[in-house]
Amino acid sequence: MKIVMLEPLAIKNETLIELTKELKEKGHEFISYDSAAKGVNELVTRIGDADAIIIANNPLPGEVIKAAPNLKFISVAFTGVDHVDLETCREKNIKVSNAAGYSTQAVAELVIGMIISKLRNIVECNSAVREGKTKDGLVGYELSGKTVGIVGTGAIGLKTAQLLKAFGCKLLGYSKTEKEEAKDLGIKYVSLNELLRSSDIITLHTPLNKETRFLINSNNIGLMKPNAVLINCARGQVIDIAAVAQALNEGRIAGAAIDVFETEPPLPEDHVLISAKNTLLTPHVAFATHESMIRRARITFDNIYAWLNGEQINTII
Repeated sequence: MKIVMLEPLAIKNETLIELTKELKEKGHEFISYDSAAKGVNELVTRIGDADAIIIANNPLPGEVIKAAPNLKFISVAFTGVDHVDLETCREKNIKVSNAAGYSTQAVAELVIGMIISKLRNIVECNSAVREGKTKDGLVGYELSGKTVGIVGTGAIGLKTAQLLKAFGCKLLGYSKTEKEEAKDLGIKYVSLNELLRSSDIITLHTPLNKETRFLINSNNIGLMKPNAVLINCARGQVIDIAAVAQALNEGRIAGAAIDVFETEPPLPEDHVLISAKNTLLTPHVAFATHESMIRRARITFDNIYAWLNGEQINTII
């Protein structure tokens, strides 16, 4: 079989050699690239006659998939798969697996960091010291006792809840499926509108699909408390970014910490969030720790080995 890794996985070369050793010993052909493809034509050329491919979070459109005559399996080195044209995969009977769980701890920890940074004005305090200023106007709030609304109680939402519980937070949840594990952590399930009305902090942990696109929008942002903080480490288009920026600039919500956008960073200089008030912006880094990158690579290659053995794990389709 021919396996092509279309983009690097942010691991050391020694780790890649270790992960591909068995592939090569069994006579499979393995090709890897150390940079992301630039455009559709380059993707088509790289895939060529591959039987299986490995991708991370760069888009894989239907026209590329249709141009791959031998493609049978895609191992996505990412949790979300909305950047892959799954409909075309279904039409061509191409199997898809993801790297579920690799970034659970990493994302949850960044969410906590973002929340504390916004409540305690850490970024602003750093600037104040460097500019010879004092704490005037920068006295913040404690996380303990705050009501946190968790939108999406999958693995990352539950890990975040576990950490928040240790800080003494009251937890509300909104999810398509209510889980006993979530209730055991103290999460009270409510409607989305009730969660937005009652929460001091809202953190988003949903996949991007037809139901969740612009889940937070101009119609329901108005339900949020004026002192509320919005955290998005899920997918960029789970929120209406323009509506959030407007609410921030008008003082209708107190702050936002955003790690994901409608496009991958770097953002254009005129992006609405760059000039929005009271924002903390990070360049889609929530999933990326040294530990999580190694974990992701191992899961991604486990998917390949399972498929070669006639099985499928971490199945999407």
